[in-house]
Amino acid sequence: MSGKEISLKQLRYYSVAARHNSLRQAARELRISQPSLSAQLSGLEEALDVELFERNRNGIFLTPLGRDLLKETNTAIQAVNAIAESANFAAKGPTGTFRLGVTPSIGPYALPWILPTIHKQYKNMKLFVREQVYTDLAHGLLDGKYDLIFTTLPLEDPAITVMPLFREPIYLVTSNTHRFSKEKSVKGLDLSGEEILTIEEHHQFYKQVEDLCLRFHAKLLRDYEGTSLDAIRQMVYMEMGIAFMPALYLRSEIKGRDNLHILDLEDEATFRIHALAWRNTSPLRNFYRELGGAFQKLIKQHFKEDVILL
Repeated sequence: MSGKEISLKQLRYYSVAARHNSLRQAARELRISQPSLSAQLSGLEEALDVELFERNRNGIFLTPLGRDLLKETNTAIQAVNAIAESANFAAKGPTGTFRLGVTPSIGPYALPWILPTIHKQYKNMKLFVREQVYTDLAHGLLDGKYDLIFTTLPLEDPAITVMPLFREPIYLVTSNTHRFSKEKSVKGLDLSGEEILTIEEHHQFYKQVEDLCLRFHAKLLRDYEGTSLDAIRQMVYMEMGIAFMPALYLRSEIKGRDNLHILDLEDEATFRIHALAWRNTSPLRNFYRELGGAFQKLIKQHFKEDVILL
């Protein structure tokens, strides 16, 4: 080693840059300039007297040693976060701003019913909520970008504690002119050959819909992937296809309207499971479990006819 000190900032930047093949993308996530990020990474490499990244015209790539050191780097970042969290909690209890990452297909339809009461219950705590797609939430949690995430399962990283909260049914939605529009339910086999609309593939819900289409021999319309559940709803209304939709979205945006039709799959239990998750190393893990219990109580209060608690 060169004798120069390694900073926590450098380690954080290294961890984020390791997830991207582009300095530009990593700098955007960190909200710094690309030259600043490059300088920090070069400084870390100089301090360690090793090369962590291979740089070429196509972007940046971890060297074998860069890959080997990444786990220890993330452990160090988590340890520093744990020290800060523990000290703050010991001095003040649940206070300050907690960063909560949520998936866009559940956050807007559940959190408005949950967070006002949570704020009243924990008056000194604020939740800063940010929506992010499923594929990035776990990385953000491990990098320290989030303290907690409210996400759809599966989530199988051994460094993350998962507390399942509830099971949300998934229904079939059609236009009022579709051949299913007079039915209350259909069987999975009835979907053979049907054209199914879905959300973009970086969402976990896309994977669920893809699996359902494979099972029922339905046609997944990849050329018409929606950017949101609202976009899918509009395409169903315009008779471009039919769609699977989660219960809480339907409760919020469709029930009570007469321009779409909602059906059950009578021979299939189609659902998704939502959970609260945090780092195993967090000293606030007992409080997070308490918070998860508060989430479940409010979910039961507001959505008892739409979900099943776990």
